[in-house]
Amino acid sequence: MKTLILFIGMLIPCLGFMSCNGQTSEKKINNAIIGGGCDGCEMMYVGMPKTIYSEDTSPGWNEKGQKLIVSRTVFQLDGKTPAPNIIMYYWQTDNDGYYSPEKGMDKRAERHGHIRGWVKTDAAGKYTIKTIRPAPYPGQTMPAHIHLSIKEPDVDHEYYVDEINFDDDPLLIPYLKKNPQENRGGSGIVRLLIQRNIHIAEHTIILGLHIPNYPKTIPQSARSGLNIGEDQPSFTPYHAYGPDKGTRTCPVCKYGRYQGILYFTGAKTDWDDIKKWLQFLEQESTKRSQYLKVYFISAGQDPEYRKVLVNLGEELHLKKTALCFVPSFSDKETEVNLNKINPDFKNTFIIYKHRNIVDKYVNLEAGNENFGKISKALDKTQGDYFELPEIPYE
Repeated sequence: MKTLILFIGMLIPCLGFMSCNGQTSEKKINNAIIGGGCDGCEMMYVGMPKTIYSEDTSPGWNEKGQKLIVSRTVFQLDGKTPAPNIIMYYWQTDNDGYYSPEKGMDKRAERHGHIRGWVKTDAAGKYTIKTIRPAPYPGQTMPAHIHLSIKEPDVDHEYYVDEINFDDDPLLIPYLKKNPQENRGGSGIVRLLIQRNIHIAEHTIILGLHIPNYPKTIPQSARSGLNIGEDQPSFTPYHAYGPDKGTRTCPVCKYGRYQGILYFTGAKTDWDDIKKWLQFLEQESTKRSQYLKVYFISAGQDPEYRKVLVNLGEELHLKKTALCFVPSFSDKETEVNLNKINPDFKNTFIIYKHRNIVDKYVNLEAGNENFGKISKALDKTQGDYFELPEIPYE
């Protein structure tokens, strides 16, 4: 979401007619600057250590508040290539919702408060920040957040990405209805796990994603489905066969905690290829048990199409895999249109974890090589905290 730069005082909440998010509220884009400008990002260089590590412990870690670890990987624009040596500067409010300075701080950085720091991704693109959960601005409607700005070694300008927001924050959904995410660098929403009373947030960043004037672009050959790093949207296909037969269950709503595969088939149906894929995906789902849900989604308006899918499921003896359909991939009633599937592609495979898209493949022929790609992607994207429980929700 759009961040704003106006901080009104260090120890008082922001006034109602302003936002304290880190950037000016103007929508103008400076076409000469990557990221469109980043007022406040200059604070990245104030007090920056000569040596920056891939793990940082903020001053807040040893203060009052809920301990929080933010960790994951920074990728290049393709969402697959790890990005080493990326400097990330973060700043946040304290446990009371203020950007509180501390004695001896550089005056120029006081408006960012004392809970600030830097990490630099390692050779595998990984980073870890140990801090506390920020509190929202007192008396304001903006959800609690952690600001992030990025400096790439081969890009002239630093730029900001979406703030980290927390999906259990009661302020989040009402705020997003009026201020949708920009998905700069991917979704900023994190879903929290817990380990020994410490909250864990896995947060992937995709360099250049939705960043104005970024020098790289996503090739047309990959443009079906949302981008890696974005959240998988809710939608309600018709379930013709499988565990939720006869319903319009939202895949990610009911089964979003672990991993899921959405297998969208294109307009030119190749049933032999589809059968091979479904047999492979059924094996993967059986092997991975409750940790993987698989959905086949095709477009069909023929009244007999449901029966076609039922016959297909029975022929292949599917037990785990759901066979679903929608009127078309542009259909708004089922909200499948939110997936931005290109029906001219042979197929689109979306892999999500905890509601976030972690990998994507398009135009894959059924066969051992491509089966291996999917299997390896599932292993690779599990991460370090895959089996941890979610925090309890009120």
